[in-house]
Amino acid sequence: MSVENYTVVEQTVGITEENAVLNKVVFRHPGQIVFGKGSFNQFVEDFNQLGLKRLYILAIPVLRELLSENLSKFEEAGVSFEINYEIEKEPSFEDFNQVLKQAKRFEADSIVGIGGGSVLDTAKLLAAMLDNEQGLAEIVGNGLLNKRKVYLACLPTTSGTGSEVSPNAIFFDTVNNDKKGVISGSLVPDATYVDPMLTVALPPTITAYTALDALTHCLEAYVNNFSHPMCDVLALEGIRLISENLLVAVKNGEDMNARANLALGSVYGGMCLGPVNTAAVHALAYPLGSKYKIPHGLANAILLPHVMEFNLSAAPKKYAKVAQALGVANLGDHELMAKEGINVIKELIRQCSIPSKLSELKIEKDAIEDMAHSALKVQRLLKNNVKEVTLLNAIYIYMNAY
Repeated sequence: MSVENYTVVEQTVGITEENAVLNKVVFRHPGQIVFGKGSFNQFVEDFNQLGLKRLYILAIPVLRELLSENLSKFEEAGVSFEINYEIEKEPSFEDFNQVLKQAKRFEADSIVGIGGGSVLDTAKLLAAMLDNEQGLAEIVGNGLLNKRKVYLACLPTTSGTGSEVSPNAIFFDTVNNDKKGVISGSLVPDATYVDPMLTVALPPTITAYTALDALTHCLEAYVNNFSHPMCDVLALEGIRLISENLLVAVKNGEDMNARANLALGSVYGGMCLGPVNTAAVHALAYPLGSKYKIPHGLANAILLPHVMEFNLSAAPKKYAKVAQALGVANLGDHELMAKEGINVIKELIRQCSIPSKLSELKIEKDAIEDMAHSALKVQRLLKNNVKEVTLLNAIYIYMNAY
């Protein structure tokens, strides 16, 4: 199998940038967003004022000491709590059902997620399903989950998924061996607390994976069939913040300015997920996660520059603006600037010392066609891409990334 055997279908499916303001967007953000050092303590204080009494906490093991320091404050306020540390990887629906049983048995009246995207997605869906007559089979998809009655707060410990401000929750379906999304305004938290201090413990590799995921959110929201000026401002600033601070945070995880700027860029990317969402990079990344357990951020990082190269002819002006946000000077030529921007992305990935090719992940080349078929099922994202992704085009992109 070789790239030369495949012909790219040159079909642009987007609308012009000048008409993007005519696109309809719906912003659903948390009722309260607290950002900055000390936000975790603010959460504890705020929660204790709500009058809720049975708090179910989803968290990651590394936070045991931090949580233990604050549990007495809940007890003093008369709040009973239970902590679940079991979500340590991208969750399946089976994982979710186990957590749901435990939270129901505890008779939780409130949910908080303190962790990465896996923990936050589980917490979001948990709050929605604790008191809901709908079943899981009825809510998978866009806009099918119709309500949430239980209080929900999210505190991210990574700067990547943006789940703390988005209406999305992604789970692995072991029956069909693929990833599926639940997208609903009901999944947007009541309150979000973004404390950069919670991200300091992230090792360099995870810092890189998650930040490149956030960068992809921003970039795909900006170069998108349904892009909108309201999101564009967030997306371009997110690209700038992440690209300028990623390597600093990877090399020195205790640099709080870099950590805070990555966290802010991640929030901006998450804010774009509801109104606009992602496109071909994420769709093509899904089979890498579901079939080969490749970390989501790494899968996005490997595919991002190759999807950009594929899309370039459909949106050279927008990719030139992306390049400027990445620090490329105005060269007076959109295509030339766009190509320089892609080179910046490739160099960022290289300097993060993470894999940059599918071949480095021990994926057989013969598996590419099967991955392409799987990716084409993710039409809820592929419809956003500025160039149509056919089966042959998907194979072409995977081959270039190999």
